[in-house]
Amino acid sequence: MGRMPAAFIGHGSPMNALESNRYTEAWAAYGRAMTKPTAILAISAHWFVNATAVTSAEHPRVIHDFYGFPRPLFDFTYPAPGSPELAHRVAALVDPVWVGLDEDSWGIDHGTWSVLAHMFPAADVPVVQLSIDAAKPVEYHVDLGRRLAPLRDEGVLIVGSGNVVHNLRAMTGDPDVAYDWAQRFDDDVRDLMVARPDRFEDLTGHDDYPRCAPTADHFLPLAYVAGLAEAASDKPEVLVEGTTMGSVSMTAYGLAGDAA
Repeated sequence: MGRMPAAFIGHGSPMNALESNRYTEAWAAYGRAMTKPTAILAISAHWFVNATAVTSAEHPRVIHDFYGFPRPLFDFTYPAPGSPELAHRVAALVDPVWVGLDEDSWGIDHGTWSVLAHMFPAADVPVVQLSIDAAKPVEYHVDLGRRLAPLRDEGVLIVGSGNVVHNLRAMTGDPDVAYDWAQRFDDDVRDLMVARPDRFEDLTGHDDYPRCAPTADHFLPLAYVAGLAEAASDKPEVLVEGTTMGSVSMTAYGLAGDAA
């Protein structure tokens, strides 16, 4: 097996797990285009804690980490197996950076399963989640991405899941609206990612960054793809792009593999 692809997916609303739209169709096409991975390492915006940890359960629970959505979404499940072996491999790869092995406090959250439900609907690929350490600077996360690069040569698909622009307080109810500041930041991130992912840290100095990422949880999964791109001397490509409800970017990026 050759090098697996890697991706950052703008996951948006958890309702995307149940819906078919141009974003979910792009995720599904991306999954169909690649050789089935041996396992998936997901970095989701929704496991944002003051530590770096990795799920190590044989059967991770499916977390419905939201409220106010229709009952069918709470009934939705994605019963993918876990992989303690991959969890230990992640910890070994990033050493001496400490990574805790989490057997029961977390599982697969909607940042992961809402995307994978379209990419691998059979839920038959083992899934491990890596937390985002909220106490660490962006450089730390880019560096972890670089350290995790060998996994791609071992058949592991690495997926970061968040949103480049994620300001829920500024949201409108119109899915076709994009604020000028949100669109401008999304465009500038795209221009940097496809040309100079090694300059990813510069984005935190962008004038629109504080408004587009009032908290870093949804932005930082992209740092891992930037680190992977550096390690592979490769440039991400845009899989699908767009901004919805004024202040949520759905733009997704992929790193090509040679396993497809």
